[in-house]
Amino acid sequence: MTRRIVAEGIGTALLLVAVVGSGIMAERLAGGNVAVALLANAIATGGALIALILMLGPVSGAHFNPVVTLAFAAQRTLPPTEAAAYIVVQCVGAVLGVWLAHAMFGLPILQASVHARGTIGEFIGEIVATFGLIGLILTCSDRTPSAVPYGVAAYITAAYWFTSSTSFANPAVTIARSFTNTFAGIALAHVPGFITAELIGGAVAFVFFTWLLAPSSKHEPKR
Repeated sequence: MTRRIVAEGIGTALLLVAVVGSGIMAERLAGGNVAVALLANAIATGGALIALILMLGPVSGAHFNPVVTLAFAAQRTLPPTEAAAYIVVQCVGAVLGVWLAHAMFGLPILQASVHARGTIGEFIGEIVATFGLIGLILTCSDRTPSAVPYGVAAYITAAYWFTSSTSFANPAVTIARSFTNTFAGIALAHVPGFITAELIGGAVAFVFFTWLLAPSSKHEPKR
């Protein structure tokens, strides 16, 4: 259990290093072109997700996301005490990852974001982003577990572009990104709305995909 918890903390920290660090680098190199910066940020995040899930998935399952952890706890494949520990280290690791990214790029370690992300459309975007992510993970874990790293990376990379919120889809990531006043930041005042939207999207996805993936008749074997 200790190794699994440590893996979750380290993995979430490295994910935030990738998200925030690539955002800083992209903003510096894009010359003010926000589209190019977002593209670079999305590609770097997707690549990091593949690597981190492949690296740490065999140890902890590579959740790196409280909503994912809650979904597996609801399936009773993860004990409640372990799920709670996962969520704590995910949030702590995410913040530490942001601070490490700041240190790498010579920025002040302690920051507070002023990047406004408070529209209804962005909250809807987070519901959509999290719904799709949880649905993908539940489906792939049930049928094609080896595809999870690539599916998650592909979905998040795409969702950076097709959602109005640029797809945080992760409460730990949302909390941590309020501590960076860089390209990837979110104002602290808008964090509760994002987290609420993520929990709604995750809950709806869990109910829907649990129904969708259930055996349709007594003649269909359980997976």
